[in-house]
Amino acid sequence: MRSLLTTAVVLLLAGPGWGSSAEEYEYYSWQSDHLQSGRFYTKQPQCVDIPSDLRLCHNIGYRKMRIPNLLEHDTLPEVKHQASSWVPLLAKQCHPDTQIFLCSLFAPICLDRPIYPCRSLCQAVRDGCSPVMGSFGFPWPDMLRCDRFPLDNDLCVSLQSQGNQVTQPPVSKVCPPCDNEMKADVILEHYCASEFALKMKIKEIKKEKGDRKIISQRRKKVLKMGPLRKKDLKKLVLYIKNGASCPCNQLDNPNSNFLIMGRKWDNQFLLTVIHRWDKKNKDLRHALKMMKTYQCPTYHHIFQ
Repeated sequence: MRSLLTTAVVLLLAGPGWGSSAEEYEYYSWQSDHLQSGRFYTKQPQCVDIPSDLRLCHNIGYRKMRIPNLLEHDTLPEVKHQASSWVPLLAKQCHPDTQIFLCSLFAPICLDRPIYPCRSLCQAVRDGCSPVMGSFGFPWPDMLRCDRFPLDNDLCVSLQSQGNQVTQPPVSKVCPPCDNEMKADVILEHYCASEFALKMKIKEIKKEKGDRKIISQRRKKVLKMGPLRKKDLKKLVLYIKNGASCPCNQLDNPNSNFLIMGRKWDNQFLLTVIHRWDKKNKDLRHALKMMKTYQCPTYHHIFQ
């Protein structure tokens, strides 16, 4: 039996009979029952095209979404602003249905009533992705708590990968902070998702309780201060959570200069991204230039 999402996509793409009517529904005010802070919308939801710069959901498989969405974002600029913070998680391939789950909330398919993700879909994505998020200092956000979503039925977006015969790409064994592309847009995404960013050298690397402990040299260049204080910078200690055994090629030669990004979590400074500081790399140079004026998404509204 096809899932609700698959059926809805087929209907939306089936031809002019359905496609032309998708924007002609007579929408009614609706109550967001499953989200704790749900509010009553007095204006009618609208069907709009999923914009090409909504990177999280532009290629999801259907063309139109409803506004307001199921996370109470009222405008497309707000949707794009908030959704962009989740794009780095897709690259980690923590679960094959991550995009389907997130887009069912950020860019819900345009039907005559809101369609929520099934609880089993939320649980599967949470179980696959929360360990990756935890390694970056992000707990699974309360707004995505799975008991807010309906038990499986014919009127929710169900798990898509169950029984899928397509072989998924192998999950990298590399420590997550060490497994990131050196591309300008990727660097900027991680810069925004991180609370602090530094240019620094490493003095010493140790293993401690399953984590990798990295002690910096005294001299540093601050690109983003965040929660760091001057006394923290004098002898900064960073941790790669659960990183004692996973490989990290960047740390094979700790005498280099590094671009370090991180977050403060549970009274520790976590290393979330590390790149060798290569002055000849065009993407790094471009990203460093963009950091001075780049407008980041508001992450504290997402991960709370």
